[in-house]
Amino acid sequence: MSDTGPTRCGFVAVIGAPNAGKSTLVNALVGQKVAIVSAKAQTTRARLLGIALAETEDGDRTQMVLVDTPGIFTPKRRLDRAMVSAAWEGTQAADAVLVVVDPIKQRRHELDPLIEALSVRPERKILVLNKVDIAKKEPLLALAQEFGAKADFSDIYFVSASTGDGVPELKAALAAMMPKGDWVYPEDQVSNASERLLATEITREQLYKQLHEELPYDSAVRPEKYIERKDGSVEIHQQIVVGRETQRAIVLGKGGSRIKQIGEAARTELAALLDRKVHLFLHVKVEENWAENREIYEEIGLEFGR
Repeated sequence: MSDTGPTRCGFVAVIGAPNAGKSTLVNALVGQKVAIVSAKAQTTRARLLGIALAETEDGDRTQMVLVDTPGIFTPKRRLDRAMVSAAWEGTQAADAVLVVVDPIKQRRHELDPLIEALSVRPERKILVLNKVDIAKKEPLLALAQEFGAKADFSDIYFVSASTGDGVPELKAALAAMMPKGDWVYPEDQVSNASERLLATEITREQLYKQLHEELPYDSAVRPEKYIERKDGSVEIHQQIVVGRETQRAIVLGKGGSRIKQIGEAARTELAALLDRKVHLFLHVKVEENWAENREIYEEIGLEFGR
């Protein structure tokens, strides 16, 4: 990309029901991992920004700030309400709102009210039907037609965030929609997340990956220390918070084997991401009502709310 000439910059909110593939799409648009991905619904908790660069057909250098929001669902607890609130806040004043739909699972009980709520909003809306690599064509087209009639979508795209099909076309179209203006982030920045927050997210992803259904969604990873060592390596201390003693035993594993595997996998990924040696120290704490702890919300980037 040339470093002279006109620039564009804009905000793109990425919303949808849980597990539609929003984080995978953000990573694909940025060109590297900035958001954690899991088969577990509602993995994204806070609004995380991914920063993608593109060039328009006219040669305008474009920065797109992608707001990866939590999935929008019916909130039952304080944590749920904080996540849904963060998702809707992410759409405000966006230059484009991408509504990402999983055409296979659909989650109509969450998707229908979401599209209805969006239909009265002024932001430019784009429908993105994801997972086209595994979805059948006819139902996909029927879905596009149905949702297209419900909200004023300016464009409809068929993509596979995991394989990259259709992603370059979507990225080019988004770049052209962005308003002319100065960039808000440096060229080499890919996310607004601090290394400290990114490190906790990587560990949380490993919790989900390795414990699957054994560990409920009710766990958090808190940053404790982030120490830059003189040799250029970094020392990271984190606390895994669970709600019950039985969950602590699951995370630890027999003789501490499970937490060791989680730590090793997270450390390997962090070292590659930060491009330096990482010393990662994990410990598990039981806090029955952690989801009512204001401090934890602030640490993971959510409003404590009501």
